[in-house]
Amino acid sequence: MPVEIIHTTTFNFLQNLAKNNNREWFNDHKEQYIIAHENMCHFIDQLIMEMNKHDEIENPSGKKSLYRIYNDVRFSKDKSPYNVRFAFSLRRATQYKRGGYYMHIKPGNSYLACGFFSPNPEDLKRIRQDIDFNYEEWNRILHTKSIKQHFGSLQGNTVATSPRGFDIDHPGIDLLRHKQFFLRHDFSDSDVLSKDFLKEVNTLFKSVRPYFDYMSEVLTTNTNGESIL
Repeated sequence: MPVEIIHTTTFNFLQNLAKNNNREWFNDHKEQYIIAHENMCHFIDQLIMEMNKHDEIENPSGKKSLYRIYNDVRFSKDKSPYNVRFAFSLRRATQYKRGGYYMHIKPGNSYLACGFFSPNPEDLKRIRQDIDFNYEEWNRILHTKSIKQHFGSLQGNTVATSPRGFDIDHPGIDLLRHKQFFLRHDFSDSDVLSKDFLKEVNTLFKSVRPYFDYMSEVLTTNTNGESIL
C-alpha cells in the first residue's frame, strides 16, 4: 500500500481559507475542502492502522477522528466561521490503557501532543499522589533519551504556587503544579509535506509508551497498588 502523504493542495486550502475566512469564499471553494478533507481522512486511516501494530486505538476511522472545520462561535471571541486547521485525536482502547494522542495541522503551526489534557478531579488527585511519592521515577521517565529528544519537557497548564495539600518545598513541586500532563512536538511545513511524515508521526507516538504504560498503571490502581477497575 502506498504511504499516504499530506498534499500540498491541502496546505494551500488552509492558507487560502486563512485569508478568506467567510462563508461565501468557502462555499465557492467547497470542492477544494472536500479533497483536502478526504486527504486527511486517508492519512488518519493509515496512521491508525500503523499504530494498531504497537497500541490499541479505538477510533473506527479517520473520518470519525477528524474535528469539524466549522467554528462554534456561540461562546468564542473569535467569530470566524471556520477553524483554519485540520485536527484529530486518537483514543486508546479499553479502560486499562490511558493517555491520548492529538495532532494539529496548520501552515506555520503544526504539532502533535500526547498525554493527559483534561484529567478529571479523581485522576488529577491520583496523579499528584503518585508524584508525591514517586517524583524520582517521574523524572527518570520524562528524562529518557527518546522523550527528551523528541519532546523536551512536560507541557500543560500549572497552578501558580502549590496544589492544596502539597508542600511548596516538595522536591517534585514543578511536577505537582501541573494540571495537564502532555508532551508536544512541533513540525515545520516541510516536515508535514514530507513523504516520511506518517512514519515520523507513528514513531513519535510510539516513543511515549514508557510514559503511557506507567500512567496507565497509576490511574488503574490505588496508592496501595491495588486495582480499582
